Amino acid sequence: MNTLPDIVLKRVYYKKVDSLIVIFKYDNRLIAAIKQTNLFLWSVSKKYWHCGFSDSRVQLIKNSFRSIAHIIETPSLLKVPENNGVRKGRVISEDNKKIIRAYVSYLKGKRYSESTIKTYFTFIADFFEYVNDIPIQNIKNRDVERFIENVFVPRKYSISTHRQFISALKLFIAFNPQTQIENLTLTRPKRSKFLPTVLSKEEVIDILRCTKNLKHRAILALIYSAGLRISELINLRLNHIDIDRRQIIVKNSKGRKDRNVILAESFIPVLFNYITTYKPVVFFAEGKPKQKYSPESVRAFLKRSCKAAKITKTVTPHTLRHSYATHLLENGIDLRYIQELLGHSKPETTMIYTHVSKKDLLKIESPLDVALKSMMANDNINTNKTPRISENY
Repeated sequence: MNTLPDIVLKRVYYKKVDSLIVIFKYDNRLIAAIKQTNLFLWSVSKKYWHCGFSDSRVQLIKNSFRSIAHIIETPSLLKVPENNGVRKGRVISEDNKKIIRAYVSYLKGKRYSESTIKTYFTFIADFFEYVNDIPIQNIKNRDVERFIENVFVPRKYSISTHRQFISALKLFIAFNPQTQIENLTLTRPKRSKFLPTVLSKEEVIDILRCTKNLKHRAILALIYSAGLRISELINLRLNHIDIDRRQIIVKNSKGRKDRNVILAESFIPVLFNYITTYKPVVFFAEGKPKQKYSPESVRAFLKRSCKAAKITKTVTPHTLRHSYATHLLENGIDLRYIQELLGHSKPETTMIYTHVSKKDLLKIESPLDVALKSMMANDNINTNKTPRISENY
């Protein structure tokens, strides 16, 4: 009877690369063995180890694992996988490609961030692929509407994505006014007004207690205690943490702004323990020495911690930031200070936390409670106890 753990070898396309993937259940010995090859990377989203495919690498896995695992070779190893998961190149005329490249240069000249430029480029390139047969000077508002109807709606893009596309198109019209699109009638759909998910203080502590890995616990504790965005955590350098002044300098954040946030006193022992144990070199959170930690990894271990803490809410790293802001408000901190700590440009953005704070809401009595108390008072029933509609009166 075979008592060795199973590992499965497959050949697939992963991120546009013909790849060898290795799948096995969590096992410290197998993890150590695959790391020793210095070839394989862990995919957080796919939950498997992967590297570029070659026959020699298949043989390397066989040699490395023969004595410690039962190797299962799937038929996929014998043929080149179909390139189903890779998006085909856009069909865009050369003239339109030149226009799109010029538009990207225009955005760079306007000093938009790389992420914004990439997003706007994608929208405009998709739009030009859709209207490819129409000369640019003949494109009208109805073509924009058809693009949204036939591309955005089937892909189930969100309202915020729709708004981003309109913003990208408005900038394109300003850059190249040859189209017949009327900028003034090009309107964005109203923004969805969803309240953020907020954890209670007890839930935050439960998540930290259930995070056994010291590095993971330090990352989550810092995000919550300083109200950081995930990008700010990933880019945070060790020399931007001022322990003596109990401050963290958040550099070049959203909107190209710097700000100072509070370094929690209770976090400092965790910080020292983490730095002594893991010895990060440049960044606070490092995957490999001098390399930034991946946001996907943070989301993955936060999800595991929430499951261990038996929290059923949908929790992301940004939920910790929302919780930080809400708890500050409930602790009586002025909204203007919270705006500064969060790095919001407009006070309206910070005002959303007034809708989720329970500080003032708990002072409001439901009409049902008032009615029950009034009835109990009239009937000379003890009003010191909480009235319940389940009781017989």
